[in-house]
Amino acid sequence: MSKKLTSRAEDYSKWYNELVVKADLAENSAVRGCMVIKPYGYAIWEKMQAELDRMFKETGHQNAYFPLFVPKSLFEAEEKNAEGFAKECAVVTHYRLQNDPDKPGKLRVDPEARLEEELVVRPTSEAIIWNTYKNWIQSYRDLPILVNQWANVVRWEMRTRLFLRTAEFLWQEGHTAHATEAEAIEETKLMNNVYATFVENFMAIPVIQGVKTESERFAGAVDTYCIEALMQDGKALQAGTSHFLGQNFAKAFDVKYANKEGKQDYVWATSWGVSTRLMGALIMTHSDDNGLVLPPNLAPYQVVIVPIYRNDEQFEAISKVAEDIISDLRDRSISVKFDKRDTLRPGAKFAQHELQGVPLRIAIGPKDLENETVELARRDTLSKQTVILDRISVVIEDLLEEIQESLFKRALDYRNNHITKVDDFDSFKKVLETKGGFISAHWDGTNETEDKIKELTKATIRCIPLESESEDGVCVYSGNPSKGRVLFAKAY
Repeated sequence: MSKKLTSRAEDYSKWYNELVVKADLAENSAVRGCMVIKPYGYAIWEKMQAELDRMFKETGHQNAYFPLFVPKSLFEAEEKNAEGFAKECAVVTHYRLQNDPDKPGKLRVDPEARLEEELVVRPTSEAIIWNTYKNWIQSYRDLPILVNQWANVVRWEMRTRLFLRTAEFLWQEGHTAHATEAEAIEETKLMNNVYATFVENFMAIPVIQGVKTESERFAGAVDTYCIEALMQDGKALQAGTSHFLGQNFAKAFDVKYANKEGKQDYVWATSWGVSTRLMGALIMTHSDDNGLVLPPNLAPYQVVIVPIYRNDEQFEAISKVAEDIISDLRDRSISVKFDKRDTLRPGAKFAQHELQGVPLRIAIGPKDLENETVELARRDTLSKQTVILDRISVVIEDLLEEIQESLFKRALDYRNNHITKVDDFDSFKKVLETKGGFISAHWDGTNETEDKIKELTKATIRCIPLESESEDGVCVYSGNPSKGRVLFAKAY
């Protein structure tokens, strides 16, 4: 397969789809709407998981696992949540197959094996978890409960895109229970901040923290906090959400506790999650027309060594030098791969590692051995330099840090240059079509105006930024009074 990609300028959507497949991250499966995450793509997800898991545990959370199937009666207990997800649910109605009497060698659903109650394949786990918490919570001594689950979920999708929107995807979902409203709100904000820290420091993607409007809020939540990122095509991507659920689920499942005075009260709840959509964010924030560009913190291997040789003797001499470099880099906790495959020429290896976004590439040939140097190539800038062998590990350590910071700064500059203040609707539409990005505009706070702007422009309110200052003004669409600006954008 040719590794040449469609350029972003020519067709951004096609570029993304080709890159995911050609860089060996994922592919479509035999199951419509579901993907196969390939080893290289899964290695990146594992790095995300490991860092997030560490951060969750540092903030006092524990992992648990709950059933994939949710009885329909439990699922519909919290009405807003059930209503919000109803159209996306996959439902199990039968528990057995049998041989088809009319088609030898084929199977059919056994009509006698219908379940007494249908089971919903989890689109999210609030219902099954809160039904469980009812048995865990009796007293204030049982609180707080700080639990996270790594799992897969199913939300039936007809129009799918690898990583961004698939019928089944991987995620984590945190579900916490608290004695007071203040504690639950504090938890909601804390976890949104954990997500922001992870995405900025680890993925090198700048985000804006904010609160969703009522219409964009999670079904069943009192408030939804979010982190919003901006992709290179000027579209926003919601990278994570943290929900303050109030007492809605506690009331739906009758989860009460005895407080210190012995009085019964409903507990307060949060839920929060990020998913493999982060893979899409990673690809679309940093990558270029040559392929993936990975921040060193997330690269399956941060350095690749490619030997250039004509005979076995040269290969053995190069291998000895390579092994010394590998040993030294691993002592510094730098991941490295020695690409000694004899089925590909060096040029083909260079092309593959460039396509797959390996941050640094070392090339070693016979002349390098003579000069006691190596050639070092950066993926982010495509620049090359010759480095003295004795200094290679120190140079690499510094460069990896520099690349991580440089990718964040580049994305931050792009994001900041694509936040545009507008004060009238004609300017709003013009910026949206010609420049894209976030539009900072006054909104009158009504669902009607929000819906009308979405209908006319396909732009939605991405968030009400946490750091925004109250500013009296006039709504960009209705002309009615406004208390402050919000961020609009077209979004994934």
